[in-house]
Amino acid sequence: MYQILVVEDDKEILEGISIYLRNQGYKVFGASNGFEGLEVLERETIHLAIVDIMMPKMDGITMTMKLREKFDFPVIMLSAKSEDMDKVTGLNIGADDYVTKPFVPMELLARVNSQLRRYAKYLKVVEDVPKSNVHTIGGLELDEDTVEVRVDGNPVKLTPLEFKILQLLIKSPGRVFSPDEIYERVWNEKAITTDTIMVHIRKIREKIEINPREPKYLKVVWGIGYKIEKQ
Repeated sequence: MYQILVVEDDKEILEGISIYLRNQGYKVFGASNGFEGLEVLERETIHLAIVDIMMPKMDGITMTMKLREKFDFPVIMLSAKSEDMDKVTGLNIGADDYVTKPFVPMELLARVNSQLRRYAKYLKVVEDVPKSNVHTIGGLELDEDTVEVRVDGNPVKLTPLEFKILQLLIKSPGRVFSPDEIYERVWNEKAITTDTIMVHIRKIREKIEINPREPKYLKVVWGIGYKIEKQ
């Protein structure tokens, strides 16, 4: 089942689109602005997004730019007739198609189906390419198959928990993980206390960083969590 994200601040339009899509057998996730849309993308596997251009807090142009940093699924933009320049901007920064409001629901469905057919062919090509389980950021390299970590070609010995934490972070470079999320995804249980995360992070830094006080790879985002810095 394809999963579609609809980002639209008009509740009636959001609900109307969602109903039509569900009737076609799609699973639909809704959001009322770009911030909420990006949050959905962090939790769910999305195959296509329908994004309104004009929204509060974060508009569709900004959201599309941010999601294109990590995702390659089709994006269809919704725009009013007065937003022609925004439509051009949207296409230039990564949108695949646009529909002008007011629109006929069947036209939107046709465009959704067309984009998903193209995306399915793209996914088939990608699946035929052998997958690499080696993740590299600058001189830092983690191999999931051999459970090995190297820095500038030199092997680094990590404990199993340290490896799992680094594996989680390096697979989503640039994304900030909270201590609670790290604990729950590595230990597979509800986080009660996350003090141990800080200890493990410090030990990982001591092993992979030339200068742990000025880390190149494993960064703290104060008050939020930890991330592997994009290089």
